[in-house]
Order: sequence, then C-alpha cells, then structure tokens
Amino acid sequence: MTCFFCVASESWSSLSSCSTQARTRCQHSTPAAKMAMSSILNTDDIKKALDAFKAADSFDHKKFFEMVGLKAKSADDVKKAFHVLDADNSGFIEEEELKFVLKGFATSGRDLTDKETKAFLKAADKDGDGKIGVEEFTALVHE
Repeated sequence: MTCFFCVASESWSSLSSCSTQARTRCQHSTPAAKMAMSSILNTDDIKKALDAFKAADSFDHKKFFEMVGLKAKSADDVKKAFHVLDADNSGFIEEEELKFVLKGFATSGRDLTDKETKAFLKAADKDGDGKIGVEEFTALVHE
C-alpha cells in the first residue's frame, strides 16, 4: 500500500518507490500533501477552516466546506479534492480514511473523533454501502 502523502500529492512517479502504509509519513511527506489541496483551495482559507474546527466534536462538514472554499468550486475541483482525500486510491472514501479527512487539507489538521466520523459518513453515504463515492462527495459539498 502506498502512503497517504504520495497519493494525496499525486506523485504517481514516486508511488512505486514508497512502500509505507497508508497515512504514515515517508520521504514524500508534508509539502507534497499540502501542495495538492492548496492547488485547488486558498491556503489561508484552509488554515482558517482548520482553526475553526480545532476542538474535538466541533466539526460540521457543511460549514467546513463553505469556509475552506470548496462549496463554491466547480464539480471538477470538488472531484480533484475527493481524489486527494481518497488515500488508498480505491475510488471511495471509507470510514477509516474519513477519520483523517482534515489532514487531507493540511497535515496540521486533527483527526476526526469517532462521533464526527460516523456523522460525516451518515450525511454523505446516500446508498448505504458504508463508503463515500465521488458523486456522493460532490453532492454533499454542494448541499
């Protein structure tokens, strides 16, 4: 399995050289992951949104997506953000990946609590398969 940061940065040429487990740091760590989301969103907006939801059990996906500027983005940009958050490149954001969604915006982001993760999954998973597909994610962001 490739590392979260390699997938998040879309360092496809580097993927074969990284054999670390998902969501761990490797030689491709911090700057690459941050650059991926910052190529879609404003870094100041990302920081403000992460700061607003710094406290455990304070995360509200609707407010977060609005604050970070994702809600105002095109469907194509939202899909790009989805692919950054889909750490294992499976085409879905599973519950385990969802815990680390804020880290997908910036490595300084905190982990979501179990309560926040379950609420986020419940809000997005319209077909009840236990994971979030790109269309479900796009619909959730643009609610």
